[in-house]
Amino acid sequence: MKTLSWLQILRLGLVQTALGSIVVLTTSTINRVMVVELAMLATLPGLLVGLHYAVQILRPQWGHASDVGGRRTPWIVRGIGILALGAVLAATATAWMSVHTLGGILLATAAFVLVGMGVGVAGTSLLALLAARVDAQRRAAAASTVWLMMIFGFIVTAGTAGHYLDPFSFERLVVVTSTVAALAFTLTVVATWGVESEPTGRAPATPEAPRPAFREVLGEVWAESKSRTFTIFVFVSMLAYSTQDLILEPFAGAVFGLTPGQSTQLAGVQHQGVFIGMILVGFAASGKRGPRFGSIRSWTVGGCLASGAVLFGLSVAGFVGPSWPIRPTVFVLGLSTGAFAVAAIGWMMSLAGGGSREGIRMGLWGGAQAVAFALGGLCGTAGVDLTRYLWGSTVLSYSMVFAVEATLFVVSAALAARMEPPPVRGDDWVPAELPTPEPAPAPVRVAGATGEGT
Repeated sequence: MKTLSWLQILRLGLVQTALGSIVVLTTSTINRVMVVELAMLATLPGLLVGLHYAVQILRPQWGHASDVGGRRTPWIVRGIGILALGAVLAATATAWMSVHTLGGILLATAAFVLVGMGVGVAGTSLLALLAARVDAQRRAAAASTVWLMMIFGFIVTAGTAGHYLDPFSFERLVVVTSTVAALAFTLTVVATWGVESEPTGRAPATPEAPRPAFREVLGEVWAESKSRTFTIFVFVSMLAYSTQDLILEPFAGAVFGLTPGQSTQLAGVQHQGVFIGMILVGFAASGKRGPRFGSIRSWTVGGCLASGAVLFGLSVAGFVGPSWPIRPTVFVLGLSTGAFAVAAIGWMMSLAGGGSREGIRMGLWGGAQAVAFALGGLCGTAGVDLTRYLWGSTVLSYSMVFAVEATLFVVSAALAARMEPPPVRGDDWVPAELPTPEPAPAPVRVAGATGEGT
């Protein structure tokens, strides 16, 4: 099977740019409009964003569908199309809330279901395609590249759409969202055109080879110790990763007295760290003859431990007060979480590659990540509220949640350290429960015979 060139990897990265450009409007801009312009409870967009994560528990099934279909790019295009439709409906629903609250909420619920479906279908198929067609030595760099291009989509869309949304009106919101969605869909079609010169998954089902049942295939994948252990690692680490998302800025305001503008700038400092961490791992863990410095596993473990250490620092920072170097701390948090995240994604691609079920494996791990993200925001905010209610101390409440989050990162590092390192070559991966084929008993080759997995 022909591997992807760097030009093709960059083209697929444009899909992540398109995906990010739509997601930032639905989870950030529309979120803000509901809370500020419509003066609704922040719980409403919180539930809608949680719903879009919860829907992605179906990622394994979507990945399985792309496996048996034999090609990934139609599923990528289909997913971005669903995502684009969901974003337009979400903007329309937000505008409708200004005149008919209940009708707008119901439409927004359907819209965010579509947003979750689109992200899950496109994202799972894209990762499966990269896992199947990217050389093992390039996987960390490829993971860094496509995620950096998604962040680029966040940045460009936030700036450009923000410009055209002023002076704000609900009509402008719908028009700008529709324009971004149309451009993103077009970019996806162009980026994926001709990338798959041959099928990357299993051959489509035929009467002689019936389509395998999803539950049967999922059971087989879950029975593999590597897949099962990695799923648990993804869930625990991403729960730790996402728990601080909704509490870091409020912490900076409530404990350090930062203004809304200053806390927003602090979030920017964190994203700068994430950006640099991803570039660092992409460069260090990839090379023509293997990693330049450190393996994917060592970067994953190190990133988890560093993230845990910084979060333990934040749990102390509130008691120290304004003298604590909050900006450098948050920058290092971004650096370590960015390094861990992209290393884990590279590891994920290595484990999924080389088999015939990249889609369902990526779907299983993507589903675990989505559930963790849905729970992370809820656990973080609820944890702060509950501990503040029980002990009556804002500083203590944030400190306890950060300490729990840090502990989850330490547990994640322990899980990663116990797992076998990623294979050196994509075709070296063998499911843990399947025995490695024994050498032939005699040096005899039968014309036309092929080995298992070729």
